[in-house]
Amino acid sequence: MIAGRGRPRIRPPRRGLHGDEVDFDKTWAIIEAAFREIHTQNASKLSYEELYRHAYRIVLKKKGEKLYNKVHEFERNWLSSEVRDTIQHLISPNLVANAQSVSATTPNERRVAGERFLKGLRKAWGDHQVCTSMLADVLMYMDRVYCADHRRPSIFNAAMVLFRDQILNSTTSETDARTLLSLLNNIILDQIQMERDGDVIDKQLIKSCVWMLEALHEDEVESEEQRLYNTSFEKEYLHTSRAFYRGESELLLRDSHAGAYCKHARQRIYEEDERCKQTLLESTGPKIQKVVEDELIKNRIHELVEMESGVRFMIDNHRLEELHLVYDLNRRVDDRKTETTRAIQLRVVDMGSDINKDAIAASQAPAVAPAADPADKGKGVAQDKNLNQQTLAAIKWVEDVLALKDRFDKIWRESFESDPLLQQAQTRSFTEFINSPSFPRSSEYISLFIDENMKKGIKGKTESEIDAVLEKAIILLRYVQDKDLFERYYKKHLCRRLLMNKSISNEVEKQMISKMKIELGNNFTLKLEAMFKDMTISEELTAGFKRHVEGLGERDPKRIDLSINVLTSMTWPLETMGGAAADEEDQRPRCNYPPVVDKLKRGFEKFYSEKHSGRQLTWLANMGSADIKAVFPKVVQKDGSFKERRHDLNVSTYGMVILLLFNELGADQHMTFEEIQAQTNIPSIDLIRNLQSLAVAPKTRILIKEPMSKDVKPTDRFSFNEGFNGKFVKIKVGVVSGGNKVESDRERRETEKKNDDSRQFCIEAAVVRIMKQRKELSHQQLMSETLSQLVGQFKPEVNMVKKRIESLIEREYLERIDNATTDMYRYLA
Repeated sequence: MIAGRGRPRIRPPRRGLHGDEVDFDKTWAIIEAAFREIHTQNASKLSYEELYRHAYRIVLKKKGEKLYNKVHEFERNWLSSEVRDTIQHLISPNLVANAQSVSATTPNERRVAGERFLKGLRKAWGDHQVCTSMLADVLMYMDRVYCADHRRPSIFNAAMVLFRDQILNSTTSETDARTLLSLLNNIILDQIQMERDGDVIDKQLIKSCVWMLEALHEDEVESEEQRLYNTSFEKEYLHTSRAFYRGESELLLRDSHAGAYCKHARQRIYEEDERCKQTLLESTGPKIQKVVEDELIKNRIHELVEMESGVRFMIDNHRLEELHLVYDLNRRVDDRKTETTRAIQLRVVDMGSDINKDAIAASQAPAVAPAADPADKGKGVAQDKNLNQQTLAAIKWVEDVLALKDRFDKIWRESFESDPLLQQAQTRSFTEFINSPSFPRSSEYISLFIDENMKKGIKGKTESEIDAVLEKAIILLRYVQDKDLFERYYKKHLCRRLLMNKSISNEVEKQMISKMKIELGNNFTLKLEAMFKDMTISEELTAGFKRHVEGLGERDPKRIDLSINVLTSMTWPLETMGGAAADEEDQRPRCNYPPVVDKLKRGFEKFYSEKHSGRQLTWLANMGSADIKAVFPKVVQKDGSFKERRHDLNVSTYGMVILLLFNELGADQHMTFEEIQAQTNIPSIDLIRNLQSLAVAPKTRILIKEPMSKDVKPTDRFSFNEGFNGKFVKIKVGVVSGGNKVESDRERRETEKKNDDSRQFCIEAAVVRIMKQRKELSHQQLMSETLSQLVGQFKPEVNMVKKRIESLIEREYLERIDNATTDMYRYLA
């Protein structure tokens, strides 16, 4: 073989090699002696060129098979006599006992004995590879010619197989039938277990033995799966590791808390991955990772989540890092994170249900009694100053739900890495408890929350803060299934804000409606936008009427300025505007106005009828307000002079009607409750509320009530309070609240009944739209399409849909198809 650049080439010897015969025995004796020198590491004086020529001549003379067999026999004898004895001497009785039971000796003793054996085996393997490589160089011509022609393994590969058979597959001793390979596996496994227990081991030493197992094969088929590492060591390694981690998981679940378990499990996964990189083979990494994940996570995740210190405890105590560990472990074994998702959903529903129960309990708790004597100055009627108990409970419910949403959003971002599946799970859970059958007030409470913010909650806030408040309301609205019921409540509250001029900003109101339109569609906000349009038209009507009056002649000093709101009856919630005593349009009360006001009223009606013929105006006195100039008799001042007292009173329209009655009375005259009601025709409940504001409230006692008490009775007498002394020129007389802003159970049932009536029309419209397009449809398909069309507005009851279909059949919009295999309907044009 000529050394030099490029690929090595074999050239025949130049002379003296083509004799007639070769003395094989003599030549083999020379080669065998040289091989023995190579194995004893005494080959420095050998001539490799001469040895190569001898082997070349033997093969050339067709004696390659004999040479191959001799070399094979030499290697087998050398391994069985020299190498095997050396390795067996490294096997102490103590080491053999350790392989059977590790409890007999200390870890350090086992480690030292094991390393001694591994080093000896590593040296034997290394020497064998080096020597065999040198032999292969000498016998290169035999490999290229004889082995290739006769399909025999190369001498190097044959020598590797001999090492497997003569060393690794040999018994440890004459009395022990176990093989050195089995002992080797046990020693490596014991060393790995020591490292798991915290000891330090020689990783490179084990790695070199692992490489030896990787280089050898189980049989003559040299496939990847038949490597000794895979068939012998790796299989045992995975089996023992599974048993170890199964026991460790049981111990950890019993003795530690969930957070520590998660940290330990993740550490074990990391350790095994590093072990495969540094000590074993990287190909084992995915396999051992699956074992660890199965035993520490997959088979234990349910117990882990349900531990006393599990997911519920972590949520309640803000253990976000530990929650992230649970999430990270769960997603390793389950793409859907089933156990974590289930636990989160259950906790959201439980906490949401607690909020619902607290709201119900707060709204039903007995109210705290106000101050004993309503005549005491500085003490107001409790309902005048504070929101009532149910309203506070309603607003607190919304704030608690939003706080819960913020809390789980933080968990979702920081612990669950904004996982879409977990977000969907949280959404389902919030939807579940917000729409719980045991808590039917969510739509009303959300609308009331918006109402309170529009009236005073957004005061002094920046645009971004206002937008955040509106966005929170929209977020809750997404969870509400009965959006038509929310629309009914929102219209009711918006109506009062607009007509009572309670809204802080019309721009913010419109901004809220725009957000609703984006979220729920144009149909949802159609009537809300129409309400604002009515208010704009009313401003133009007021200005037009004012110009009309000014054009009639010289200004009357006593003329009343009128500001009017003309509302479309189909747009505005009539039950809200009808007053406390009116639920239906034909039951709305007709108040008896004073002559001066009645004259102004008829003047506007004439003006309006000239612009809009055929329209009928119905006056709603309970929704208006009035500014009155009140003059009180002269009283002595500090300097001894007498001075008249004047106040500008802002009262409700009913309050104005009541006060104007006393202009006609003398100083000592009075009127009873029944007389006032007979002259004004104001409903009893509204009259009581207004009289309480004018005669009972400490700071606005324009009238004197006899006898003085909080309650107003039919026999009570009222007279003008000439001694009234207000601190300010302008005084606002607020109407005493007629009850809770939150509906009573009776009112809620009535609202739901009206809502169900309107739903019937929606269902019928949806059915007709579907059938008009499809012409013929089965009952099941019609039900399915109807429910899917209406789900954006509300969650319809199946029985209600069936009844509306029957009604349409009776009214001949649809008909059943006779002789059909299933229930089929046909649209009748």
